[in-house]
Amino acid sequence: MVRGKVEMRRIENATSRKVTFSKRRNGVMKKAYEISVLCDAEVAIMIFSQKGRLYQFSISSMEKIIERYHEYAKEALKHNNTFEVEQHMKQLKEKAASISKKIEMLEISKRKLSGQGIGSCSMNELQEIDNQPERSLKKIRTKKSQLFKDEIEQLKDRERLFLEENARLSIKVHPDS
Repeated sequence: MVRGKVEMRRIENATSRKVTFSKRRNGVMKKAYEISVLCDAEVAIMIFSQKGRLYQFSISSMEKIIERYHEYAKEALKHNNTFEVEQHMKQLKEKAASISKKIEMLEISKRKLSGQGIGSCSMNELQEIDNQPERSLKKIRTKKSQLFKDEIEQLKDRERLFLEENARLSIKVHPDS
């Protein structure tokens, strides 16, 4: 006989829930015992029931295992935090260097556009500087034009809604027309 797959969700019936808890708790305890014997592993399990009752299993002292866990967790946290801080610092330094480089390039570009420091520029660089305001104006005008088009579309939509509303109200006021 094949057992069907159990849907993992809370059992609503309190009696069924208690029976299932008891059976599964015993199954978990049995598996813990088996792994500790078969693999010579230190195993500790603590289970709290819905009412708050503690069920625990350990081959050796539960306190020793918990203490060992706390030491391990503390060391892992210390190591993990140190590594995370170092990684974060590295990322921040890279980001700061990148931003500094961008600022420097923008300042150079600003000086050249204002006419300062162009003595060392080549003919191609001077041509680029000369064309930059035109490109900027073109981008600005394109963006402005797009915003106007969007605004016109929104106003047309509002006009259409107002006309429809006006027609509905007109029918209500003059039903015989």
